[in-house]
Amino acid sequence: MPMLLEAVLSVGSDLDLGSTLQQIVETATALTEARHGALAVLEPDRDRIDALYTAGTAETERSFLRAAIVVHTEVFGHLYVAGKRPGPFTDTDLGLLRVLAAQAGIAIGNARLYGTARQRERWIAGAAAVTTALLTGTDAADALMTVAEQARVLADASAGVILQPTEEGGMEIVTASTPDDPAGIVGTVIEPGSPVLVQLLGGEPVFIDDSATDPRMTTGVRSRFGPSMMLPLQSGGRLIGTLALPRRRGERPYTDLDRLLATQFASQAALALVLADAQADREQLAVYEDRDRIARDLHDLVVQRLFATEMMLESTRRRAAAEEEEEEESRGGA
Repeated sequence: MPMLLEAVLSVGSDLDLGSTLQQIVETATALTEARHGALAVLEPDRDRIDALYTAGTAETERSFLRAAIVVHTEVFGHLYVAGKRPGPFTDTDLGLLRVLAAQAGIAIGNARLYGTARQRERWIAGAAAVTTALLTGTDAADALMTVAEQARVLADASAGVILQPTEEGGMEIVTASTPDDPAGIVGTVIEPGSPVLVQLLGGEPVFIDDSATDPRMTTGVRSRFGPSMMLPLQSGGRLIGTLALPRRRGERPYTDLDRLLATQFASQAALALVLADAQADREQLAVYEDRDRIARDLHDLVVQRLFATEMMLESTRRRAAAEEEEEEESRGGA
């Protein structure tokens, strides 16, 4: 019992999900005196293994025990132990494994909540960083690249891409942030008539499991990518463009939380782009107003100087006329 209590307490001591899962399988192996342990994490809504955590020696064993790990009402995965030392597994071992699996479900739930909170914090901080960068003054191209790059990093995507509507009624990739060479991505056009275009131009988000095989995707670069999010950049009914965040083929799909946070980020980024554009217009207007004020001041100054010059000329003419009269009088008297 002391060993079980210590094991239960140790399982919930780390809030990092990866560390928690590894600790669960190691604790199960030690608690049941097994040679080998494994924790198979299942893909959401699929009966396939998404990740595998192991402990001990990986040998072929005839005797093994299994216990399901349930998080809330969802089967998160299965915990296995194999190769009891020195003899076969007992009912006590099975009971210990089930108790540990139940506690593991609680610990995993807590780790998930912690991970979700951290993920939300990163996206909120990223959106704030984008807003600050855009409002401190930058041109349109740099503003779009700032949004694309920050979103790519936050979403752990292979690329961050901005598309904007074309005059022909399609959409064109105008900015691409990627660790690889972006050649061949920028300038790619989604032609009018593409099934996905109606949704994008309508300001609807589009979520794709595999870009390479989805019939809605028609561009030449689709074969490079797998899971993808295409999110509207719109504010106040104004569609600025679309933020696309594709991952490589075979990489993990986006979760519901990923989609929610990315959609919120896109809305915030769109608002920041609109505000930055309005700020640039105000600054340009201020420049024009300054130029008008300077022109008026110069006009007034020129008028004043012309008036002063006219007065000086008038005074000079009067003095010249007076001098001529004096000279004539002097000659007449002589």
